[in-house]
Amino acid sequence: MRKLYIIGVGAGDPDYITVQAIKALNEVDVFFVIDKGEEKDDLVALRKELCRRHIQNPAYRIVEARDPERDRTAAAYASAVEDWYEKRARIFERMIAEELDEDGRGGFLVWGDPTLYDSTIRIIELIKAGKRVAFDYEVIPGISSVQALVARHRLPINRIGEAIHVTTGRKLAEGLPPGIANVVVMLDSQNAYRTVDPEAEIYWGAYIGTASEILISGKVGEVAEIIEAARAKARAKKGWIMDTYLLRFPQK
Repeated sequence: MRKLYIIGVGAGDPDYITVQAIKALNEVDVFFVIDKGEEKDDLVALRKELCRRHIQNPAYRIVEARDPERDRTAAAYASAVEDWYEKRARIFERMIAEELDEDGRGGFLVWGDPTLYDSTIRIIELIKAGKRVAFDYEVIPGISSVQALVARHRLPINRIGEAIHVTTGRKLAEGLPPGIANVVVMLDSQNAYRTVDPEAEIYWGAYIGTASEILISGKVGEVAEIIEAARAKARAKKGWIMDTYLLRFPQK
């Protein structure tokens, strides 16, 4: 039976990859990669560099397919995302069926950790539920941008006796539950940190672990404009941005 590996390869630095992930890389015959367009060619290049650096078997192959369009203007956010998952599932299913032998080993290289704000596991489960292609799969954890962010800022992720809340920029803009002291925010395209207490501390990072890494920290009221300008400049230059930040609210 075919076996798939969903491999977390870390947040960008090739040295973030774990020994377990390297072992999984060396089990794979065919890697499946989604091409997100010319502006994200460097993400594909980084995946290829990881393979070149860590795989001993020269016979592996990389198969690429274009990412389907996602409707980012839809009023129903969840429905639009589910539709995008279905489109991706059909592409992956075809790639697995056509490119992987019945007893072959396939791999998906996932930035950060496959369990944190990534769609690969959900999509593989959709394919498995369809029962048109038989396979088993394994998930290999990786160093997420959250872990890399706080390490680069030389911080523990929470203060003593306090919990951590992980959310998205879209949800942050809608407001936080009461009593939240430490918030990790991902996928913030709208600079939602501007909506919080200006006395909160923010620890922001983009392209963490890569040569393009940017780190900014300080009170929100003092650095919000600096972050927004840096974010806009970086996005204009590269065509994309991956950023994450930690908010710490004043202790009462």
